[in-house]
Amino acid sequence: MNDYNTALNRLRPLAEQGFARAQFALGGMYQFGTGVVQNDGEAVKWFKKAAEQGFAKAQLNLGVMYSNGEGVVQNYGEAVKWFKKAAEQGIALAQYHLGLMYECGKGVVQDDAEAVKWYCKAAEQGIAPAQYHLGLTYQFDNRVVKDDVKPMKWIRKAAEHGFALAQNKLGEMYEYGEGVAHDYDEASKWFHKAAEQGLALAQYKLGLLYAYGTGVVQDDDQAVKWYCKAAEQNHAKAQYNLGEMYANGTGVVQDDDQAVKWYCKAAAGGFALAQYHVGEMSFNGTGIAQNYVMAVNWYCKAAEQGFTPAQFALGEMYQFGTGGVQNDRQAVKWYRKAAERGFVKAQYNLGEMYANGTGIVQDYVMAHLWYNLAGARGDSKARERCNTLARRMTPAQIAEAQRLARRWKLVRTDTEHS
Repeated sequence: MNDYNTALNRLRPLAEQGFARAQFALGGMYQFGTGVVQNDGEAVKWFKKAAEQGFAKAQLNLGVMYSNGEGVVQNYGEAVKWFKKAAEQGIALAQYHLGLMYECGKGVVQDDAEAVKWYCKAAEQGIAPAQYHLGLTYQFDNRVVKDDVKPMKWIRKAAEHGFALAQNKLGEMYEYGEGVAHDYDEASKWFHKAAEQGLALAQYKLGLLYAYGTGVVQDDDQAVKWYCKAAEQNHAKAQYNLGEMYANGTGVVQDDDQAVKWYCKAAAGGFALAQYHVGEMSFNGTGIAQNYVMAVNWYCKAAEQGFTPAQFALGEMYQFGTGGVQNDRQAVKWYRKAAERGFVKAQYNLGEMYANGTGIVQDYVMAHLWYNLAGARGDSKARERCNTLARRMTPAQIAEAQRLARRWKLVRTDTEHS
């Protein structure tokens, strides 16, 4: 503390006399609470004095504080102003931050070319996050000229600098053969590096590799270990998979309470499959008390994310009034959503609703359409209903239903391949 007091006593007079380096140093002491009570407002004050004299590192720090709203009201325009001043003096981190601002359109008009320009400058100075973002931009951004070599080049550089997100991305590139030959051994190597730095996504990926023996020797204990690490960081898919391991006694002692715990965490984290699963548990009273209201709640959350089994289950609950929520119009709504995504049982049930005029105006053409589609996917009962219904329809109605079915299949095929 005495050393800090000595430094403070020497710096303050120099800072007050206008020495930029002293002002910058004093700002740093206030920013981190070194020898003084931490005070972002005082840090901004002294950084600004130094920055206005052209001291580049102070300009960078001031940009960061404006960007984060630390010690000042958040102001992206001011952040860009100071990042640019520092970047033009060659400060690599400022160049990286300026690239981010251009990529995200914060404080400036969004401009990928400018983002790439500044990322390049920072990347060439060895700033790993800039190398990572530059690689992603070359790989994914349609507004930037594609280059099959540059994504791997820059992401590898960032990974080799120890940047965990880049290590994980490099693992994925080897896993999926993106710009490089498939190599699960290399994938597992890079996932390991990122996972050991605590990156939840890489820990989850590593758990998957161990669970299925992909690129590593299959090992349920290791799968549980890495799922657990990711799950404890609230990675919803890892939480769900950990729940599965406990439910099945795979790599751990079978434990229904632990299974329910992790399923519920994954559901609360927004993972649709987990939400559907907890809905099923609530509906059936499996592992938790039977509760139809909770079942509807969880089915609804999964259904709103487009999870078709949940949409179908919700349709059934509304159709049959399970738990006192009978509502034919709602049943039609959810059957339709699932049917339009190709869920055969929902297509059949929607055909029934149209055929009987339940929850919707009776329409044989639409009933025929949905029976036809379900029958084409292997539902023999739907084929029978379609043939029976056709006897009550005019040739024109049948032709129209068949035309709609052909159109639906064509649109669905185009969507699946777009």
